[in-house]
Amino acid sequence: MRTLIALVQKDIAVFCRNRAAVVLTFIVPIGLIYIFGQVFGLNRKEGGPNGIPLGVVTAVENSAAKTVVNALQAEKAFRVITTTTTEKGPARPLTENDAREMIRRRELRFAVILPEDLIRETGLGLHLKILSDPRNEIESQTVQGLLQKTILSRVPTLLGQSLQAAAQRALSPERWEGFNQSIATAVAAAFGGDVEQIRRRMASGDFIPGLADAEAPTEKSGSGSGSTSGEVSKPSKDLFSKLINVETEQVVGKQVQSPEATRVVGGWAMMFLLFSLSNGSAAFFDEKNSGLFQRLLSAPVTRAQLLWSRFVFGVLLGLVQLCALFTAGNLLYGIDVFHHVPGLIVVCTAAAAACTSFGMLVAAISPNAQASSGISTFLVLTMSATGGAWFPMSFMPSLMQTVGKFTLVYWSMEGFAQVLWAGNTLAELLPTVGVLVAISAGVMGLAVWRLNRRNLFG
Repeated sequence: MRTLIALVQKDIAVFCRNRAAVVLTFIVPIGLIYIFGQVFGLNRKEGGPNGIPLGVVTAVENSAAKTVVNALQAEKAFRVITTTTTEKGPARPLTENDAREMIRRRELRFAVILPEDLIRETGLGLHLKILSDPRNEIESQTVQGLLQKTILSRVPTLLGQSLQAAAQRALSPERWEGFNQSIATAVAAAFGGDVEQIRRRMASGDFIPGLADAEAPTEKSGSGSGSTSGEVSKPSKDLFSKLINVETEQVVGKQVQSPEATRVVGGWAMMFLLFSLSNGSAAFFDEKNSGLFQRLLSAPVTRAQLLWSRFVFGVLLGLVQLCALFTAGNLLYGIDVFHHVPGLIVVCTAAAAACTSFGMLVAAISPNAQASSGISTFLVLTMSATGGAWFPMSFMPSLMQTVGKFTLVYWSMEGFAQVLWAGNTLAELLPTVGVLVAISAGVMGLAVWRLNRRNLFG
């Protein structure tokens, strides 16, 4: 028994000295559990998306438009944008053309247009228009569900306003007032209530007997937003869908041949590339332990040349790997790669450079190969999760969305989407490529500085 206890103690001591094993056993799972918890709102009262930018254009000023805008602003999943700034003047109300341009510039993914005929001129009903850039299928479906739920929850009020508008068009002001008065009197006599209060609610469109005061919900919308607004039963939903005319227009990505695969291929490619190039840090330690560094440095080779040669090799390897992955995506899923070769090569080169610099930094700060493996795994999984490779960033809290935009995964995926989804030109790619180059230069500079001060012979 003493021997067994001694052997167990030995294994515990060896494990505790292996920092990589400790990181992979405890730190990585805890970090990922925290990230997934933030995404699914496990520590929040309300889960679901958070702060999705939503442009709202009001081409008409009436009570119905105000009702829709107020409802959208009350939905916590949205960050409603109703104005835009110009170089020549102060902020002004958003127009439909502004919303389209903001979607093309990737400042918005979705916009709701409340047209001049929001309340139909003939008959009873409403007319809405939704502009979108459905780059992420999960986010797109979620937003569509949220918009449907938010608008449907206000349908009784909107239909009341539509009914009142139709009555005003058909009747003179005196006859309209008399119509409301007689209806309010009949409702109060049948169901109780104050006649004057019912009449005022009818005039404001906030009361439809048997509809506005009914409990709306029996079937959940399934949006997962955590909103407290009611659910809509199937019969009511079918009725409302006939009363509300919703136009949808995809502003960006309409010509994409394989949209489902195009949406996800960039995230997968980046995760595999990071794992591949971060493994290069293990080769760094293999060369160091085998004495290869000593033999190379004894030749007319400087330490800087040695480090930059590994960087160039990593970039070339990453470029070839990305090209192979996108070619496989074309052959397997029909992703349109060959019509975007120049832009794709530029983004792939910048992404490969950023990933290579990341691998070099991990090698520079790691004391041994085991620690390098643990750090690489943790950082790759964290950047993939927060950078949008696994699920939409809009599902995360605002702070994590901000953190995700500092990762090379986010900017690489933005570049791939600009090329394969939006079909942007090389000039339009320059800002995104510039960010990736800046990340690569900064991280590589830090790695070279650290490696130059490290003992490569110990």
